[in-house]
Amino acid sequence: MKKMKSFFMGLISACALATCLASNADIPSNANSTVKVHKDILWAQPNGFKLTLDIYEPKTKKKAYPVLIIFHGGGWLLNSKSIMDNMAEYMAKNGDLVVVNANYRLLGDNNNTTTANELVEDAMGVVLWVKDNIKQYRGNPEKVAVTGDSAGGHLASMVMLAGRQLEADRFEGNSLGFAPTYLPKNMTPEKIAQKDGLKIQAVILSYTAFDLQQAAKNGFETANNPFWKYADVTPRGLFGKNINVESRPEFYRAVSPINYIPNAKQYQLPPQFVLVGSEDSMTTPKIAQSYVNKLKQAKQTVEFKIYPGKGHGFLDSGCPNYMPDCFQDRAPKVLDDMIIFLKKSLPPNIALGF
Repeated sequence: MKKMKSFFMGLISACALATCLASNADIPSNANSTVKVHKDILWAQPNGFKLTLDIYEPKTKKKAYPVLIIFHGGGWLLNSKSIMDNMAEYMAKNGDLVVVNANYRLLGDNNNTTTANELVEDAMGVVLWVKDNIKQYRGNPEKVAVTGDSAGGHLASMVMLAGRQLEADRFEGNSLGFAPTYLPKNMTPEKIAQKDGLKIQAVILSYTAFDLQQAAKNGFETANNPFWKYADVTPRGLFGKNINVESRPEFYRAVSPINYIPNAKQYQLPPQFVLVGSEDSMTTPKIAQSYVNKLKQAKQTVEFKIYPGKGHGFLDSGCPNYMPDCFQDRAPKVLDDMIIFLKKSLPPNIALGF
C-alpha cells in the first residue's frame, strides 16, 4: 500500500489538476516560422469519435523528408496533441523532418467505453494512415520513426513491438491481436501483419510506461489513481467493468510492451533511443534501465540516456505551472539529442533531406 501511495503521489506531483492539460495560450506563435502546419486533419472516426492529426512540413524546396510521428502522454486519460505542439514544430524546423502530431482515443472517450487495446489500435492506425498519405506532404513513407512520452511512449513501443500481432477478431478470439483503426484499401489486419506493414525505421521512447499489468496491480484502475478524477471519468478496468487483472491477466500482458521483446535472431527491431529524467518518480530510471537491459539481452540496438535533474513530462509545451521553467529552457537539448539519433538511425540510402 505504501508503494502504491508513493507511485500515485508521483503522478500528482507530475501532473496536477488544471495544469496537466496543455493550453494553447502557453504555446508561443511564430508568424515567420520556416514550417507550414496542416492542422486538424481527420484521419479516422472509430465508433463515430473523430480523430485528428497535425502535420508539420518544412518550408524548403527539398523533395522528400523522413517522417516523425508523435504520440502525446497523459496517463491514457488526459491531454491531446496540443501538448506536443512545441516539440512538433521544433523537430520539423531543426530536424528537417515532416512531423505528424496525432490524437488517439482516451480511456474516457465514447462514454468511458474505450479500452486499452483500442488505444493501441489507434496508434497503429496513425502509422498506416501516414504511410498511405504522407507523400502529399513530402514525407517519405519508407523512412518513418515514432516517438512518444509516458503513455504516448507506451503506444509508440506497442506499434514497434506488437505490429505483427494483428487479427480482425481482436481480443474476442482464442488469441489476442489488434485491428488498426485505419487500414489501407483492400487490406486486412492479417495482410498487414504478413507484409510487416507496421514496420518502422527508428523509435524514441521518453519516460515510457512499459508494463500495464503491473500498473493495474498497483491500482491504476481505482480511485487511488488521480488521473480518473482529473479527467472527470469514473474509475474502471482498462478493458471494461467486467474484466480485471486477476481474472484476465493475458489481456494486460497483451498491451504491455515489456512482454514483446524478441531476440534479434528472430526479429530485428529498429534502433531505439530510450530516455528518462533522473528525478522521474513515475517512470523511474530503474524502470527504464530494466527495459533497456532486456533489449540488450535480446541483442537489439538501443541507446539509453538519463537527463540529470529532470522529472516527468519535461517535453510538454509552454510554461505549465507543474514545471519550474518553460519549454524553450528545458526541452531543446533533449530534442537535439533526438535529432542526432534520427540522423544516424534512418538509413541514408535515399535522399531524405538530411
